[in-house]
Amino acid sequence: MKKLVFRIPATALLAAGLIAICVTPVAWAIPGLQALYVLPLGYAYWVLRNRTTVTEEEIVARGAFGTTTLRWTDVKSIRLVQKGWLRAVRQDDSEVTMPAVRFMHLPALHVISGGLVPDPTAKDEEPAVEPAEEKNEEVVESEK
Repeated sequence: MKKLVFRIPATALLAAGLIAICVTPVAWAIPGLQALYVLPLGYAYWVLRNRTTVTEEEIVARGAFGTTTLRWTDVKSIRLVQKGWLRAVRQDDSEVTMPAVRFMHLPALHVISGGLVPDPTAKDEEPAVEPAEEKNEEVVESEK
């Protein structure tokens, strides 16, 4: 069975380490501020937890606090979000966010879904350009 897993890149965990380093001077300045270490830990958990797994039969979207499973037959369309992750639109028009899946992943979704998701990068077959009949034809291009 084919399976694709879309995740947030592991390099995003470097930000959690950087946050921990930056929080350290403040966290040890006053007793009790060590609770600030929850911020980088929460971010690391978010990075590791968010993912979308797509198979030929279903989409499994795992968020920070829950998991949603959709069968391809329940998906009406895929909605493109300008600055964010794609969303699967159910038959009842409710939406499910697909963590870590972006516009550039549509060709892969097209393949794994068996063509249910259209591939916007596929080029239509264009008619072949006929060669010039005479070699002495002069082509003049105008600049606009």
